Amino acid sequence: MSWFGFGFNGFGQIVSRREGENDGDNSKVLNPAVVVSLCSCESKARLSPKIKRTGSAERSSRIAATWSRRAAIHTHGDRHVCISGFTNDSGKDEECRGLQGCEDAVISERYLILSFADRVECWSLTPTGKALAWSRVWDTPKKTGAAVTLPLVPGGYIAPKPPFYRPLSAELCAVSLALGTEHAVLLTASGTVYTWGSGSHGQLGQGSVVSEDEPRAVEALWGVPMKHVSAGGWHSTCISAGGDLYVWGWNESGQIGLPSKGLKDESRSGQSTGQDALELTMSKEDDNVFISIQAFPALVDVPEMSEISKVSCGSRHTAAITSTGNLYTWGWGNYGQLGHGSKCSSDEPKIVEYFSNNGMFVEDVVCGLWNTFVWAGPKDCSPS
Repeated sequence: MSWFGFGFNGFGQIVSRREGENDGDNSKVLNPAVVVSLCSCESKARLSPKIKRTGSAERSSRIAATWSRRAAIHTHGDRHVCISGFTNDSGKDEECRGLQGCEDAVISERYLILSFADRVECWSLTPTGKALAWSRVWDTPKKTGAAVTLPLVPGGYIAPKPPFYRPLSAELCAVSLALGTEHAVLLTASGTVYTWGSGSHGQLGQGSVVSEDEPRAVEALWGVPMKHVSAGGWHSTCISAGGDLYVWGWNESGQIGLPSKGLKDESRSGQSTGQDALELTMSKEDDNVFISIQAFPALVDVPEMSEISKVSCGSRHTAAITSTGNLYTWGWGNYGQLGHGSKCSSDEPKIVEYFSNNGMFVEDVVCGLWNTFVWAGPKDCSPS
């Protein structure tokens, strides 16, 4: 099993920029490439993530990504995190920097947030290195292997900018939280979805473009238990317990998998105007229906008749994994973040043929703003 990456590579956050790319532009990785430098402080024998199977998948590393950086969280042995990508004004590829003992990490353009058994730390990523910006010690250390992960922490969640710690009502019984550019999507133990923050692009799923200061249940999903949530730049997704995929929010680049006028205009003029992106209406042109904003959750079907097991959102693209281990992507593809070997965008889910053609089973996907990271391996190593 290995991590693969594709999309924006302007700071070497996927592969070294010295390796170049298909079209001669090393800021783009158009086809999935093995992320071989997950931990440069380890020996060559340990560079590629390995998997141990004792009934369930255990991986030696996880990935968190933002626009210019990638964080690899190593979860076996001496737990630590390493960062690759932009580090200073010169924009050179970064050598691995380890912070030992961490269990989970979230990275933004300015901060690296680390979770430990007894505390959470927020490190400022500066041109000269990293500096501790904020920390909080828990009165009762959380149990190792707890169900919740960052940005959730005991009593609340951690935001990527001050104030870092923000409380949540214990009555919500939160088990998962996804943070978009300006909004949040929360999943409760009962499978209810709550949203809050900016609603300017319908990303809250409340049927309007009104913002919410406090968590509010997405009423359109009442009675349908959910098992997974994700948030992108200005769109959101969730997966039902039965494996159905729901999407809502901005559709300027087809990122919610519905017909996009922005892509129609782009195909005509060579660039997207985005002029219709904020219209809360459906417009008709040449007998086609275009959706600029989908303010209510809508079902999206992938061509393959199977359940969706995982979904992740980038700034303006989306990636989903089926129960059969295939990866589908759609939305903005200017940097190759869709993994189709081109810079084309799509408002329809399309299978990433690299993995299916090579007999690989995709288990996990993590979208950065303009890139995508995939955990995959041979189908004979896939979970039963």
